[in-house]
Amino acid sequence: MDDFKGRLTRDGIRIHDADDFIGMHRAGQVAAGILDAMAPLVFPGQTTEAIDAEIERMVNAAGVTSATIGYRGYQHASCISVNHVVCHGIPGPKTLKDGDILNIDVTVIVDGWYGDTSRMYVAGTLGRKAERLVQVTHDALFKGIEAVRPGNRFGDIGFAIQSYVEAARMSVVRDFCGHGLGQVFHAPPNVLHYGRPGTGPVLEEGMFFTIEPMVNLGRPETKVLADDWTAVTRDKSLSAQFEHSIGVTATGCEIFTLSPAGKFHPTWG
Repeated sequence: MDDFKGRLTRDGIRIHDADDFIGMHRAGQVAAGILDAMAPLVFPGQTTEAIDAEIERMVNAAGVTSATIGYRGYQHASCISVNHVVCHGIPGPKTLKDGDILNIDVTVIVDGWYGDTSRMYVAGTLGRKAERLVQVTHDALFKGIEAVRPGNRFGDIGFAIQSYVEAARMSVVRDFCGHGLGQVFHAPPNVLHYGRPGTGPVLEEGMFFTIEPMVNLGRPETKVLADDWTAVTRDKSLSAQFEHSIGVTATGCEIFTLSPAGKFHPTWG
């Protein structure tokens, strides 16, 4: 149990105060800083388990806690999802090939607050189709974030993402969604990346949640492999994801997980 003192909406969504924004910003910046440091480690011939080992080392060096190690039996400091893996990819010994795209997802706990973020990387040269997928997914996240302000509804976020992605002739994954967080890893609401405008709970100042659209080049359907974690596209099409943790402010929102070095997009260099 956490020691949350704020109020809950009738939808069970926690409303946080100004001091809580400070805690979330600190946690988000630790997570984002770790992801910044991963950019030079993604290259052809690298293994995802080597990347994860460096993430775990950085978590320990920072004196913070990995939220994923031990979570429901999971034993890694990150999820690393390559090519047609949609999310929850388990780090392992397989080497990256030139042109592989991968999402690295890290969550840390800093003074009780959860910082949760993910972004895309490329090993070697980014192929044309993959580049377009990554760009559309990146931009879709920010279309969703632009819809965050008090008085709007969660359906407005989903609609902004879905309409943008489908206009690009790609699909939004329905099987996974964003979530509330704060002093807990997962809490209400479920933040769907599709939907109708004007539906869902009303956004209020003090809500904290993730927006993390997963976008497929092909169809939206996914399946979970026998390891009970790894989700892949059913049609084996490429998939991409970007994730930020945000807090609703009086006029819009604050992004807690902005890249300190401006490396959120894989073509930052």
